[in-house]
Amino acid sequence: MPSSPKRKPEADATIDDSPPTTTKKPRLETTNSDPDPEPHTNDDALGTTAPDSQISVPQALAYWSSISPTVSGVLGGFPQVSRIDLQGSRNFLAKLRRSSPQPSPSSSKTKLARALDCGAGIGRVTTGFLSKVAETVDIVEPVKVLTDQLTPGSNGVGQIINLGLEDFPPATAVEDVGPYDLIWNQWCVGQLPDSQFIAYLRRLPALLSPGGWIVVKENLSNHYLGEDVYDEVDSSVTRTDGKFRKLFEEAGLSVVASEVQRGMPKDLFPVRTYALQKA
Repeated sequence: MPSSPKRKPEADATIDDSPPTTTKKPRLETTNSDPDPEPHTNDDALGTTAPDSQISVPQALAYWSSISPTVSGVLGGFPQVSRIDLQGSRNFLAKLRRSSPQPSPSSSKTKLARALDCGAGIGRVTTGFLSKVAETVDIVEPVKVLTDQLTPGSNGVGQIINLGLEDFPPATAVEDVGPYDLIWNQWCVGQLPDSQFIAYLRRLPALLSPGGWIVVKENLSNHYLGEDVYDEVDSSVTRTDGKFRKLFEEAGLSVVASEVQRGMPKDLFPVRTYALQKA
């Protein structure tokens, strides 16, 4: 299921009006970039509950089934960030393809053969970005009222799989899924507890074409104690950069490139994109 940009608690509602595209493009950070150190907390010792343990799939499904199947609805009332977000994603992938040592699919100027949009919602990322860089885009999304806005065979949309990420790929039909040059996960993995997220990531490399990428683009917690943040509204967790990198490592994946999305409103959580390949 989708998630969305989220407002930071008690944030300064100013806007970062720096353009998402400039002639001086920020370089992609490589695997040598170490995340900022985080305070280590022991939830058991403190008698607190880990944020991801509070995630309820039924509660999340109920929330996303109730929202308007529009860009504003799936973006939590922040439709103005869609253009900035999509442009940032296009720039990130273009730089990733240019910088990759793999001869295929990265170095070709032609479209990728097949991509996968995970937690796709109404297909905002598919129609606004992925269908422009891939011949076919398959959809994974459990909320059918959202995917009803899409038509297989139209605008580059391939098959629509109404499953949660915790159940993907379907064990009974895994041979019918992929291979993919690009598996895109955006504003969706916050509704997977850490253990399910790791298990999900471990299943994805088998679905990739040679040289393909898994991309995760998500909100980042900048909690002053370096903690993940649980959101009871849609029953999701916003993770820290350090937590993401730890979970990627546990899943056997390496971060080959990473970049913070520019131009987002400053009263929202920052957004970071990670490109992953099997370690």
